[in-house]
Amino acid sequence: MSLPEVNSKPSVTAHEWLEGLVVFLTVFLSTFPVAAPFLFVADPRLAMRVSNGIALVMLFLAGYAFGKYAHYRPWVMGFWMALLGVVLVAVTVYLGG
Repeated sequence: MSLPEVNSKPSVTAHEWLEGLVVFLTVFLSTFPVAAPFLFVADPRLAMRVSNGIALVMLFLAGYAFGKYAHYRPWVMGFWMALLGVVLVAVTVYLGG
């Protein structure tokens, strides 16, 4: 049994570049709102709390969208996602964050 011949000069296609760009934009656009308060607020403690608030709103919106997609009550799913975020923030604050 023999292995297939390996291309000695691998290349990246335009489609793969586009897919990489989509992944980059997805990650950037989902994390920038949470990181932005640290660019605009001088007090790090306040920036942290503003960042937590933005993250909770984003969690609610993600839960709402998921509930709508799953044909389940969107407001309930949004609430539970936000509640999960509140619990995670509380644990982080308790641990010194």
